[in-house]
Amino acid sequence: MSNNEIVPGFDEEKDSSLKISLEKVENKENTILIILNGYIDTYNSVYFQNQVGRIVSAGYINLIFSCAGLNYVSSTGIGSFTAFLKLVKPKGGDIVLLSIQPKVYEVFQLLGFSQFFNIKESLEDSISFFSEPAVSAQTSLFPKVFVCPVCSRRLKATKSGRFRCSDCKSILVIDQQAQIFLG
Repeated sequence: MSNNEIVPGFDEEKDSSLKISLEKVENKENTILIILNGYIDTYNSVYFQNQVGRIVSAGYINLIFSCAGLNYVSSTGIGSFTAFLKLVKPKGGDIVLLSIQPKVYEVFQLLGFSQFFNIKESLEDSISFFSEPAVSAQTSLFPKVFVCPVCSRRLKATKSGRFRCSDCKSILVIDQQAQIFLG
């Protein structure tokens, strides 16, 4: 099945530095495998965001990014993945990063983002992640004790919102699912 058959008009836009292929995930509604080959940086991040925007607009909210062929991601590229989380979470979706190369994972770690993403080593684990029952909205997630992703100070949040770390002064955002993001 071609990319255009999965997401109409997907192959109308191309970029030589980043190749994106799509595969439907059988028996998982609204779930798609996005195979990345190349790199993501400041120059092609808009293309990357536009293409994933098309995928989400086509109704796919559970996104599995196969990163085995991704050999570089800049901080702008990581910002793109963060934007995708913000795009699909309110719709009940999520993203999984599959088979990240060590040098790419290192960038996620250095910027403090490795803990915000669901990172899996096999496609089977990635698909089963979307089968796990979601945390009930009635379950109280607050107060939440967490570690600042920048300085590792233990902090406590009583509700969702924007906070400033008392040590390093980094701005942190805690969403209603008690997930922490740099703000």
